[in-house]
Amino acid sequence: MALFPPFACFLSGKALVYPPIRGSCMWGKKRKSEASAESVPVSPLKEAVHQARVEAAERTSVVVDLRDAEVARLELLNDALDPLFADLPPDVDLFDRGISRGETPRLWLDAVAHVAMGRDKRIYRFLHDTRVGRRVLAESHEIPEIVQAVTTYVARRLVERQRALDEDPGFIQRIARSAADRERRKRRWRSLGAFAFGFSLGILGLLAAGALVAVRFH
Repeated sequence: MALFPPFACFLSGKALVYPPIRGSCMWGKKRKSEASAESVPVSPLKEAVHQARVEAAERTSVVVDLRDAEVARLELLNDALDPLFADLPPDVDLFDRGISRGETPRLWLDAVAHVAMGRDKRIYRFLHDTRVGRRVLAESHEIPEIVQAVTTYVARRLVERQRALDEDPGFIQRIARSAADRERRKRRWRSLGAFAFGFSLGILGLLAAGALVAVRFH
C-alpha cells in the first residue's frame, strides 16, 4: 500500500529533506507557480493605475452623494412653496415650477428665476437672470427666508402682469392666440413627420419584398 510521502517519512523514521529530491518527501514545499508569482514584483505603473481608479470611484461616489443632497434640500424648499403657488389665480400661467436634476440641480420658478445651492451645498441662493446679468435676490440657510423672498418675487410678477393688462387689455388674448397657433403648427409638423416616416417604411418594405422575390425566382 502506497503511503503519502510525509506519513511514509514519519513511519520510516526518516528526516524530511529540503530541498526535496524527486521521489523523496515533499511535505511543506510550495508550488513553483506560487513561488514564482510571489517573486515577481508588481509594476509601479499598474499599482498607480489601480490607485487612480480607486480615487476616481471615490470622487464619483462623493459627487453623486452631494448632488443627491442638493436635490433633497431643493425638494424640501419646493414642498414649502406649495401653499404659495396654490394661492395663485387659475388663469395665471407666469410660473413653471420644477426641479432640474442636471450637473447643478436647480429649482426653477419660471424661465428667469431659480434657486440653487451654494458652494457649501447648504445655503440656498435665489437667482434672477436679467438683461444686465444675474442677480442674487436672496441667500440664506433657512427655508422660511427663501420662501419669503420667493413670495415677494411672485407678488411683483403679479403686479407687473396686472399693469400690462391695464395698459393693453388685449395682451392676454394675443398671447393665447399666438400660443395656440404655435401649438397647431407643432401638431401639423408632427403629423407630417409621422406620415413621412410611415411612407418611408412602406417603400423600404416593398423594396425588400421585391428583392426577396427576385432572389427566389432567379
